[in-house]
Amino acid sequence: MKKPPMAALAVTLAMLAAGSARADITIAVVGPMTGEYAIFGDQMKRGAEYFVERLNAKGGLNGQKIRLEVGDDACDPRQAVSVANQMASENVAAVIGHYCSGSSIPASAVYHENRILQITPASTNPALTDDAAKKGWTNVFRTCGRDDKQGIVAGDFIADHYKGEVIIVLDDKSAYGKGLADETVKEMHAKGVTEAAREAYSAGSKDFTALVSRLKQAKADLVYIGGYHTEVGLMLRQARDQGLAAQFMSGDANATDELGHIAGPAADGFLFTFGPDARKFPTARSVVEDFRKTGFDPEGYTLYTVAAFQVYAAGVTAAKSTDLDKVTAVLHAQRFDTVLGPLSFDAKGDVLNPKYVIYRYQNGKYSELE
Repeated sequence: MKKPPMAALAVTLAMLAAGSARADITIAVVGPMTGEYAIFGDQMKRGAEYFVERLNAKGGLNGQKIRLEVGDDACDPRQAVSVANQMASENVAAVIGHYCSGSSIPASAVYHENRILQITPASTNPALTDDAAKKGWTNVFRTCGRDDKQGIVAGDFIADHYKGEVIIVLDDKSAYGKGLADETVKEMHAKGVTEAAREAYSAGSKDFTALVSRLKQAKADLVYIGGYHTEVGLMLRQARDQGLAAQFMSGDANATDELGHIAGPAADGFLFTFGPDARKFPTARSVVEDFRKTGFDPEGYTLYTVAAFQVYAAGVTAAKSTDLDKVTAVLHAQRFDTVLGPLSFDAKGDVLNPKYVIYRYQNGKYSELE
């Protein structure tokens, strides 16, 4: 038998060694890293980097280091699909994202097609997991709650405190904004309370002068807004400038101190719904301390992002594999210890028993309403 040349033998051995080496596990975090809602993308990115850095320092997952990819969808559905396809080409094992429901929903089809696990820390529209379940998909999860739960809390509050008064409901026509407003109105109606008017505005709008004038003419007592903090902040400021004293209320996309920077003193008294402040949870104490030592307060969806990574890491560890079917089987079956406390998921991938509370803005900060 003729022996192979030494050079060829060396190449063969190198190829075998490379094949036996354990490749990194690539995980992506995708959200609005640029654009109007970049404050939330920054929350997600910081949460992702925090977790990955510490996990790798401990040896990674099942002996494999984590490589983090960061994707920017700018909360635009078309860009979200493009980024999802990019992540598929990068062979990511999981995507933690997106932030906006209008991004998560179309991107979920790409992840399903490419057998990628999706865990969103922030997309609350029920259609994300409802539609996936109807199609038989099992790869979509979220560590946040749903708008049909959030809407109940908002609708009950409005019915309890503003029955018989003039209630105006607005939304920005987005999957999140319209969906949340719809769920809030549904609960109001169930409690026998009807809005005096329902109107939509366009996300990205800057001038709400005409809208505020209509609210004044209607003598609005409460204005409920399904929308994001950028437009809500401007609306608050312009409403106060025109002398409208109505109570304004919205949802979790306003859980950022940036709202106060936009609205200024006009943000005082503004109400919104969000999950209980995870920064106060005993399970998050050490993580919150770590963030604050760097000068960053982990508000909004920062800790929800950390929790999503914790869930994925625990699933891979228990499954001893990154195989989608094996990991999702674990996620659907087990309970996970996270910074948000213990999390379990139903058959759709939704968190069991999510909680929502009312927050009030005052002096540029927000806190749970007593």
